[in-house]
Amino acid sequence: MSTINTIEFNTAMTQELDKAVVQKAATGFLADNALRAKFVGAKTVLIPEVDMSGLGDYDRDTGFVSGSIQVSNKPYTLSQDRGRSFQLDREDEDETGIANLAGEVLAEFVRTKVVPEMDAYNLSKLAGYAADNEQTVTGDAATAPYALFTDAVDAAREAVGYDEELVAFVDHTLLSALQRSEEISRMMVVSDMKKGDINMQVTTLNGVALIPVEKSRMKTAYTFYDGATSGQTDGGFTPDASAKDITLIVMPKRAASLVKKTEKTRTFTPDQNQGAEADKIDYRVYYDLFVKNSLGAGIIAHIAG
Repeated sequence: MSTINTIEFNTAMTQELDKAVVQKAATGFLADNALRAKFVGAKTVLIPEVDMSGLGDYDRDTGFVSGSIQVSNKPYTLSQDRGRSFQLDREDEDETGIANLAGEVLAEFVRTKVVPEMDAYNLSKLAGYAADNEQTVTGDAATAPYALFTDAVDAAREAVGYDEELVAFVDHTLLSALQRSEEISRMMVVSDMKKGDINMQVTTLNGVALIPVEKSRMKTAYTFYDGATSGQTDGGFTPDASAKDITLIVMPKRAASLVKKTEKTRTFTPDQNQGAEADKIDYRVYYDLFVKNSLGAGIIAHIAG
């Protein structure tokens, strides 16, 4: 595909862009978890992890039994440094009839390109963590969805306790199977889940928020194009040849932190742009997802195949 912008001009303008239908970020609420604050001024941070001895018997003659405390530092390093630059000719806004064309284009870029890629990366990393630590469940999502779901929820609660708020990322196959059962669908209720400063309404089952995710974002491995190499100039991402389908991820809501150290947009007007008489838009996001060891055992996945 050419790197030169191609805009189709009609004789009658609609005053708006034809916006692609793409669901919002499924994993966005993970940015609420506080680990991100520690990355200010650093690419890698060390988070102390503490392990200590349990209780022993108190002896009235010899007193307390000695215990030990072990403190180790785990490094967390940001790996996803992604960006793009666009130019829109000075006349594009006038000839398309779309006011603030640059702003509209940038919003669509974030919604249709950035958000899906971040979801894909985050969910593949969570599923990879579960697989690497043998925290997976088996079952048939189409014929026995409730058993599969409850097995994952039970495993998560057994690992982290019953006072942790759980969420479940579910693909279309599992969600549809749950909804088709009248008995199970009656157990689903609409509840509030906090995301940043707002409350969003989600469907819950057995107290666990169900977060639907389209199949293209529920794969175990992706290739993230660099945007420059031959065959990768379109940028974005694609499922890796070895990728398997993720049907379900159940996890404590606090178990992972989405760290966005940089999410920056720069815009230059045609008068400021030295390279062309065009609006120039630069977008960069520098991020990663990190699993907290204290709650990682509660990340349970079902991976098809």
